[in-house]
Amino acid sequence: MQEGIQNKCPRGASLKFAHPAPSKARPRILPVFLPLAGCPGRCLFCAQHAQTGVKTTSLEQALAFLEQNLEAARPDAPLEVGFYGGTFTGLPEAWMERFLAAARPHRERGAVSGVRCSTRPDRAPAGLLRALAAQGLDRVELGVQTFSEHALRLAQRGHGAEASLAACQAVREAGLGLSLHLLPGLPGHTPEDFSRDVEQTVALGPEAVRLHPCLVLAGTGLEQLWRAGGYEPWSLERAIAALAPAVLRFWRAGIAVTRIGLAHEPDLEAAVLAGPTHPALGMRVRALALHRHVEELLGGRRADSLRAPASASGGFWGHARELAEPYAGLGLERERVYFEDRDDFQLDVQND
Repeated sequence: MQEGIQNKCPRGASLKFAHPAPSKARPRILPVFLPLAGCPGRCLFCAQHAQTGVKTTSLEQALAFLEQNLEAARPDAPLEVGFYGGTFTGLPEAWMERFLAAARPHRERGAVSGVRCSTRPDRAPAGLLRALAAQGLDRVELGVQTFSEHALRLAQRGHGAEASLAACQAVREAGLGLSLHLLPGLPGHTPEDFSRDVEQTVALGPEAVRLHPCLVLAGTGLEQLWRAGGYEPWSLERAIAALAPAVLRFWRAGIAVTRIGLAHEPDLEAAVLAGPTHPALGMRVRALALHRHVEELLGGRRADSLRAPASASGGFWGHARELAEPYAGLGLERERVYFEDRDDFQLDVQND
């Protein structure tokens, strides 16, 4: 899964480089949650009410929420509307039209910058996507979860990898932006499967990905399987070790990683029974990915110093400075790393 470093730093030299994460503007999202709305069934791992923090809502309530918030939206701080938590393209056609129509006048006055929705690969036909694009939809977030046929079957997903590949093509043909959601650690899903998922995702070229390590949530079919001894979730350490190189691979391919792990809503924390969760999971993974990038740039050489942007100081050393020792192993003890008013990194390599 590693992508080769073409510009390793020679001994006694300096190398300037940008942070490997693509610098893309992140819009302000107004999330409109539609838990399980439009879904043809319930997947083994799904607990949308806990994951979204929305206990119950009707389509009428969701529309009222959207209209109320858009009335207060300002052109000097535009929002992007996001429909999450259900299968937007599985809703009755009239409801899809009503939601998109509600955003249209606010887009015309500059208060809405775009509209996105999340959906399933097997509910994303090309004709429907073209129609929705004409009505104002800009981006589709596909919950592909994995391209492993075995894991999809065990998760009772209801479709295979071919549906995911076809949906990605349909999104592109409709002229829409594409984001993918991956769910590493499903039953029957190995780190090797995840590595293949990452490479398939890179080949598809989405603008962004979300990474949600599989958790055992109360009230799901996965809880029953776990309690019966039929499922063992990934450990936190295993998940971080798999996610960090994946994030770096995405970064180098120009793909933004917009979320790692689920948002820590109170309902979610109460529902988690097992699995790789941590309040700083995203920071830990991103910090390890950056460490891996620096290590590969060095290519076995020892660093003399590293000058880094002050903006990188917050997560550079990882959670509770867990990366201090690995960085010291590269020659970058604390006193050899300088955070400065700069936009790039400068890596100085020791002479022999």
